[in-house]
Amino acid sequence: MRPPLGAAFAPLILSSLPALAADTPPVYESRRETADRLIDAAMSSDEAWRKIAYLGDHIGHRLSGSSQLSRAVDWAAEQMALDGLENVRRQRVMVPKWVRGAERAEMISPRRAELAMLGLGRSIGTPPGGITAPLVVVDSFDALHAIRDSDVHGRIVLWNVPFTTYSETVKYRWSGAKEAALKGAVASLVRTVGRGTLRNPHTGAMAPYEEGIPRIPAAAVSIEDAMMLARISERGEEVTVHLEMNARTEPDAESHNVIGEIVGRERPDEVVVIGGHLDSWDVGQGAQDDGGGCVVSMEAVRLLIDLGLRPRRTIRVVLWTNEENGTAGAEAYRESLGDDVHKHVAAIESDGGVENPWGFGLTVWANEDQDVDEARQERVLEALREIAPLLAKVGADSIAPGGGGADISPLMENLVPGLALRTPMDLYWDIHHSEADTVDKIDPIALNRNVAAMAVMAWALAESTVPLD
Repeated sequence: MRPPLGAAFAPLILSSLPALAADTPPVYESRRETADRLIDAAMSSDEAWRKIAYLGDHIGHRLSGSSQLSRAVDWAAEQMALDGLENVRRQRVMVPKWVRGAERAEMISPRRAELAMLGLGRSIGTPPGGITAPLVVVDSFDALHAIRDSDVHGRIVLWNVPFTTYSETVKYRWSGAKEAALKGAVASLVRTVGRGTLRNPHTGAMAPYEEGIPRIPAAAVSIEDAMMLARISERGEEVTVHLEMNARTEPDAESHNVIGEIVGRERPDEVVVIGGHLDSWDVGQGAQDDGGGCVVSMEAVRLLIDLGLRPRRTIRVVLWTNEENGTAGAEAYRESLGDDVHKHVAAIESDGGVENPWGFGLTVWANEDQDVDEARQERVLEALREIAPLLAKVGADSIAPGGGGADISPLMENLVPGLALRTPMDLYWDIHHSEADTVDKIDPIALNRNVAAMAVMAWALAESTVPLD
């Protein structure tokens, strides 16, 4: 019988990096020397910058099912092969295809003014000619529920909810249309889920429509426009808005995860998987979200290859498709593993932008219900904190609870420890899912620090001498 993975994982990490016991200083120094080589190589290279600039400038945004995403898949596979990664392959995935189409929003009264808006992913379009209706402004689900249905029926609901944290505020983007429809509204508008101003709306996914609940169109409006509409409404004036959206969902399209690896020298069937998602929303260039995470993962393994460092275990790069509006790529990768999922030592995702990294977050689930195994998680956290000093040179030496990511969640449900390469996300919430997510927002030095952190952590986990069973 296979022991719990967490029980095996903690000593695995403890053996792999700064062993502080007095009888093993040579091992510690050897690890330090290799980590410094990886960091120095990352910080002296312009390859990560070259890759992200090409991805953003020549391919651009990459929505699931789009020709741009297909081009990005081909580019990534070619780059991996050129960089010397082994077993480079495309893993076929059928993905949803949502098409934005032409769209616009306008305040009709008390004056006419164009509104900065972006339709939400999965939304239906408006009827031909659009929808013109008075506005109801609320700042919470409770506030809407407190209004009589008759005072919402036939109106457009605006969720004017200031950004606090993403997890707290995104629920209005996700469920706003459903809640508005249940009260009889004809459309749902959500104040941009983010901190960015300058009338820069952010798109994102809404929840799938549910059987038995009216399907109404949904869009995001800029922070400034949402606040303006709310102020007018608060003065007791009726606000009328016109909304036109030609959004539609087409049949599922073929896409691919892109996979490459450096095969382990002693235990090639045991895997540390690292990666990000290659798709993005259909605005901007998808640079921070998540082209940077993909490049960081590709470059981490390229550095190992260039330095002649073949770890004991396999390090596998997976660039997942369809994270933004479905996670079909994550599910397909997990299904392809079968029982071999238990040979994954750890999974690391970079999907929080590529600002200066501060370290890694970790989550260890106890079951498919995503309950945290507190005891196992604490053991692994303590083990990871022994690795942290190797990352001090790039400021990424903090280890904390709270890791994982959408693309590695299916692995975590099978008890694979999930790590996230963490950054402060100071800029991220200003630009993600918007036209402003472009390559110029990336600092090449910060990008290289992310590469260094990912390379050292992945190598340390893969280099361990402790068996998994």
